[in-house]
Amino acid sequence: MNHTEEFEPHLAAAMQAAPSEIYLFDSATLRFVDVNQAARANLQYDFTQLQSMTPLDIAPGLPPDRLQAVLARLGDDIGAQVCMRTRHRRADGSSYPVTLHFMRVQRDGKQMIVALGDDRTAEHTAAEANYQYQLRFNTLASNMPGLVYQYVAHPDGSSNFPYLSEGCQNLLGVTVAQLQQQPGLFLKLILPEDRASWLETLSASTRNLAPLNWEGRIWIDGFNDIKWINVRATPNALIEPRGTVEWDGIMTNITASRRIQEEKDAAHARLAELTAHIEQAKEQERTRIAREIHDDLGGNLTAIKMALTMLARRLPADESLNSKVDYVDSLVDRTIDAIHRISLDLRPSMLDFGIVAALEWQCAEFEKQNGTTCAFTSSHKEIELSSDHATALFRVFQEALTNIAKHAKATRVDVSLAASGQQLSLTVTDNGVGIARQDQDKPGSFGLLGMAERAQALGGTLNVSRGADGGTAVAINIPLAAQDSR
Repeated sequence: MNHTEEFEPHLAAAMQAAPSEIYLFDSATLRFVDVNQAARANLQYDFTQLQSMTPLDIAPGLPPDRLQAVLARLGDDIGAQVCMRTRHRRADGSSYPVTLHFMRVQRDGKQMIVALGDDRTAEHTAAEANYQYQLRFNTLASNMPGLVYQYVAHPDGSSNFPYLSEGCQNLLGVTVAQLQQQPGLFLKLILPEDRASWLETLSASTRNLAPLNWEGRIWIDGFNDIKWINVRATPNALIEPRGTVEWDGIMTNITASRRIQEEKDAAHARLAELTAHIEQAKEQERTRIAREIHDDLGGNLTAIKMALTMLARRLPADESLNSKVDYVDSLVDRTIDAIHRISLDLRPSMLDFGIVAALEWQCAEFEKQNGTTCAFTSSHKEIELSSDHATALFRVFQEALTNIAKHAKATRVDVSLAASGQQLSLTVTDNGVGIARQDQDKPGSFGLLGMAERAQALGGTLNVSRGADGGTAVAINIPLAAQDSR
């Protein structure tokens, strides 16, 4: 609008059709001279009614002196502008917020004022909705068992916490104001031995914009105590400045659950240690029994056989007596064979020749007893293992073959033993029907459980998976002491 332009008493057609409210009133009497269609529709008054009204009539909450003070700021200059906020009341009694922009104009020496009104109902509604949302969010955040936060990392290495819920002091021992003023305080709270993992996790989340999930310990001076906390957040890359990342997340106190887990881990470790001790004691007892059976019973049976032979030579030529002697002699032979077999089951003597020889012998025995091809390969002719480790690995292998014989319906088994660096790997693969995942986890799978426990007792792992030919592959990996392997 040209500041020197004079107005007719009535608004121009363009102003009449404008979507904003436009009022033209006399600066002396404040009576409306004209009001456009948008204003009349919003106020619910017709033009005749408005001609007898002033801005104070449609804004009853506006004090007259305040309106005069605002208009006085216009001065006498044509085209000068001021604005104010108030509420207009409609004919039905409802009201709405409005911003009025006043401009002084002149026609034939008579001063008038044009007021442009912006209905701010939508703005107020949005602001109220935002306020209610923020209020609900703050209420929810303050009642959550942890700290809801927003964290921002900038390319120059600085950071800040734009938002922290009231749980800050309860969890971290510092106030919201302290942490917002000193964002680096959070890193100082983390125990020195855990800081590297926090920085690495934060860096990975920054690089990949991946969800952040970290657990670590913090020291709380006020509580004189260490807490375990879990920090979870979702990152968002901000456009300005480029490289800035913002996280929205929650920190929670997991001290109680960590202590329970540590107690469970300690109990499991003690149980595993006890299991290993029991297995070692069982193997020692088996070895002792095997030797006693072999030495004592075997020796006694050998002496009985020799005495029976000498006695048979002195017996008279009696066919019935000779038949009984032959029967007793064969019975002694069968008993000696049984003792030999039981001794081998209790503690295979092949273990005295090393783990490679023992596994190769067991493969041959399995093939002979079950009629299933069992091929054995080893990366070394000899691999040094302690007696306990060799026995435990041999028992795992025996259990694997037992499972194949019972369930696999396989026609071929491939066994591979390999020593590489500080690792010893034993892989047993069959071409049978395979094992379903639910069968591995079902209650009563003590064979697999025992194999896993033995592998763990050796400091290693046991993995059961599907073989390349559709059967089952059992892989045992244990640490190998730095000894000569040939």
